[in-house]
Amino acid sequence: MKRRPSTTTLLSASVVGVYVLVVVGATAALADAAAACGGWPACDAALSPAVAVVLLHRAAAVAVGLLVVATGLLAWTDLDGRSRAAVGVALVGYPVQAGLGALVATGRGVAGAHLLVAMGIFGALVVALAWHLEAETGTDDAAAATPSPEPALDEPAAIPEPAPLSALDGAERLRETAWAYFQLTKPRLMWLLCLVAGAGMALAGSPSVRTVVATLGGGVLAIGASGTFNHVLERDVDRRMERTADRPVATHEVPVRNALAFGGLLTVASLGAFLSVNLLAAALGLAAVVFYSVIYTLVLKPNTVQNTVLGGAAGALPALIGYAAVAGRLGLPGLALAGVIFLWTPAHFYNLALAYKDDYERGGFPMMPVVRGETETRKHVLLYLGATLLGASALTALAGLGWLYAVVTVGLGSVFLWAVVRLHRERTESAAFRAFHASNAYLGLLLVAVVVDSLAV
Repeated sequence: MKRRPSTTTLLSASVVGVYVLVVVGATAALADAAAACGGWPACDAALSPAVAVVLLHRAAAVAVGLLVVATGLLAWTDLDGRSRAAVGVALVGYPVQAGLGALVATGRGVAGAHLLVAMGIFGALVVALAWHLEAETGTDDAAAATPSPEPALDEPAAIPEPAPLSALDGAERLRETAWAYFQLTKPRLMWLLCLVAGAGMALAGSPSVRTVVATLGGGVLAIGASGTFNHVLERDVDRRMERTADRPVATHEVPVRNALAFGGLLTVASLGAFLSVNLLAAALGLAAVVFYSVIYTLVLKPNTVQNTVLGGAAGALPALIGYAAVAGRLGLPGLALAGVIFLWTPAHFYNLALAYKDDYERGGFPMMPVVRGETETRKHVLLYLGATLLGASALTALAGLGWLYAVVTVGLGSVFLWAVVRLHRERTESAAFRAFHASNAYLGLLLVAVVVDSLAV
């Protein structure tokens, strides 16, 4: 006798199936095709590529509806009360959503309401999956107390300090000095944040080469300035953490005074680059430097468990900078992209917090795994992933993106979901890093798809 699929598998498949319908339903291409169909459940128009797209979407909706019903029936006894309620919302919402779809197809409904109900069904299934995994794989691992911002350590992190730069000669000293200052700029953050700004520019229109170069150049300089100030302000804590104990300011490779001067120079240079584009881009660029260097580093990170969530604003600002650089103003597509980045940040960074939980506790930072435990953190990774996917589908509708973007967000979103489910199952450092890398791949390719879909397709 064949075993039925596990409850987690059924819920995950339902989540992916409904998400496919949400994203496809949000694309401009399907809206145009639905107008050509002119009927429901069949089409009044003769068969054409557009009509075929609509019929395939409706067939898929039937198949996914059957999957959701099967999930409810087969998994019901395995779910706790919370998960049953969430699945029940999806089961009730599905026929409502189908009815709204019929009204839209016949010209008597509002397409926005149809899409919102579909998003609600998706959200209910994500919540059901999160609660089920929490009940199935969770442990009582919450911390007893919030860590002190300045914990006392018996021994400093065992990281050997490099030789002083003054002890080196000639080319070696120049090379090591350049490398130390390069590290201050946190270069590993630059590629993704530049992609965010690039996607913002693409959503706003077709930027000139000069605008692209000035905006991305200003962005690189602003990121470097923010990273440098962060190194200076966290130098004492960095010495307590194994992951950061070898940073240039923490090891005195770069004196604090020199680092501050370097950060100030980068800030001025970034503002000059942004001002060559427009004043709004410069104002947003300065806000990004101040937010990350002061508000996040000094206020949020050491004082609240919501530091990662609120700190997501720092990563979202490049989307607004890119959009403003081209349009000269803020617009809905740019704000939607910023929202996607904001929601993605906890789903991304909580994985790193899980992997480095002990290090963050040693540093005294109230990260989610340290304060509320690993079970709660894994649940939040999944919930914020669901929110990110919903934000990405809203961006589809608001920016009129097409099939390439739809394929990427569904395909890579499914991979991200798989990695997060594996994280719940395995509960290891390697699983946390796998989910972390999956989140990077999802957002990176999603941003590339935004650029290509907006400018080339």
